[in-house]
Amino acid sequence: MSGFFLAELAFGNADFKLTYIITGETERRGEEVFADTLSRHQFVRELLFILQGEGYLFAHVAELYITEQGDQNVKIQTGKRFEWLSLNKGNLEEWLILKSGIDPQKFQRIPVDYTAVKRIFDAVLKVSENQGYPFASIHLDSIRLTGQQIGAAIAYNAGPRITFDTLRVTGNSLTRPIFFARLMDLLPGEPFSQAKVDRSFGLLKNIPYLQLVGEPKLSFQNEEATVYFPINDRRINSLDGIIGILPNEVEGNKLLVTGQFDIALYNVSGKGRNYLASWQRLSQYSQNLRLTAVEPMVLGSGLDVKASFFLLKEDTTFLNRDFKLDVGYRVSPSTYLSFFTRRQTGDLLSTSQLAEVEVLPDVADFRFTNYGMSLEFNTVDDVFFPKRGILSSFTFGLGNKRIVQNTGLAPRLYEDIDRETFQYYLQGGITYHHLWRPQLGTMVNLQAGQTANPNLLLNDLFRLGGLKSIRGFNENYFFASQYAYLTVEPRFYFDTSSYFLIFVDAAGINNQVTELGRDFPFSFGGGFSMQTKGGIFNFVYALGSSETQPLGFNYSRIHFGYTGRF
Repeated sequence: MSGFFLAELAFGNADFKLTYIITGETERRGEEVFADTLSRHQFVRELLFILQGEGYLFAHVAELYITEQGDQNVKIQTGKRFEWLSLNKGNLEEWLILKSGIDPQKFQRIPVDYTAVKRIFDAVLKVSENQGYPFASIHLDSIRLTGQQIGAAIAYNAGPRITFDTLRVTGNSLTRPIFFARLMDLLPGEPFSQAKVDRSFGLLKNIPYLQLVGEPKLSFQNEEATVYFPINDRRINSLDGIIGILPNEVEGNKLLVTGQFDIALYNVSGKGRNYLASWQRLSQYSQNLRLTAVEPMVLGSGLDVKASFFLLKEDTTFLNRDFKLDVGYRVSPSTYLSFFTRRQTGDLLSTSQLAEVEVLPDVADFRFTNYGMSLEFNTVDDVFFPKRGILSSFTFGLGNKRIVQNTGLAPRLYEDIDRETFQYYLQGGITYHHLWRPQLGTMVNLQAGQTANPNLLLNDLFRLGGLKSIRGFNENYFFASQYAYLTVEPRFYFDTSSYFLIFVDAAGINNQVTELGRDFPFSFGGGFSMQTKGGIFNFVYALGSSETQPLGFNYSRIHFGYTGRF
């Protein structure tokens, strides 16, 4: 048949016609037209595969003729149709049959299809290699032919039982092998599993402080499997800060100390512990503090515990405190699920200007205890510096909020309100990275959120604005009970981890507490991110417009910073 196929290539027809006739125990005929001889040849082969799958094991091309016009006439002889008499499970154990999901008893009075047998073999071997028997083999035995019926038994050889040996870290990483083994779920002494080995490669992409610098290797010796991971520690620990000393315009003859301090420590003591702290003071009375600590795989389990604290002092208006405790679990290499409990409180800092008010002000004292869950999905190629893939997250929380009476306000202000009410909030977002060419990529980011309560307060709304959300505005410029914003950011990479960017941010914001109501801010601009030996320098110039800020160069914002890494 291959000789005829080579002869066909000499013809230059635009259309290649095939007329086929199937004879034997079943008869079919038809005509097809193809764009080339290769696809026509493939069609004939697929016809043979279909017939063999129907039990005509000896189906073959009996005649093949090519006309002067390049058309092809094919006659296929089916031969006898074979059926299964029986397929005995042989020495397959019941647990292996159950886990494989196979049923050899179905192979009775049905056409012999070798692809169905192959699926059984593949299912059994798949289970075997994940239960400590990667060298298992399987074949048909005791084959017998009765007329046009075939009977056989399955012969299975498990081979040696293989367990995991101590995982080996061959790079310069200081990560402790036993912690890394727990992280990869490749614990010494457990049965070998090819699925776990494959899964561990995907897990590495989502660990920001580790970098794979070569191909992992797997070796077998003395009934043990050793996995070698060439990984290095990434230089992502950071320490940076800036202190400003300015004349104090509020209090004469005194100095005002402003500044920012950030520290991030990853994989502390080689056990995956992460600690982050950030402090910022940009004016006389406003400052914020954020602390985060992560303890992975507590007590050798697969559960991570994360604790965070956030404090926000908004000039002389209010003071917010937010404590959150998360328990998380990695469901798959790309999916992370966590549940949390959260305590949020807000207090007025000054009430002297509120002595004459007739209704409860927009800012008030509250206590909000809530519970919820978060789900993260990550398929990016590099969690630290992504160029391809999707990163998405969803958070939902609910609980009871209590309005606390402030002794500095008149008691009558609290008489007509329900001081304990149900409140919920949800936030979600998706970030998509696409690399069009080696030097040209795009980042698209969509974020949205909503919080609802009969007694919403200004000091428990979402805060937006600044470098990490809507650029072209000061940090935390917007208060929002509902929001959605879209960022489109084309990037031109002039180095492996450095790029120029232009961007557009467009948002819709609703504030149900104040008279501002709905706002549709937008911003645009450009900048660059450049990685150096000591860290990363970011610079963004942005112009923004909203109901409270006109578009103009005198309102432009420059967001810049340098993060030293070690």
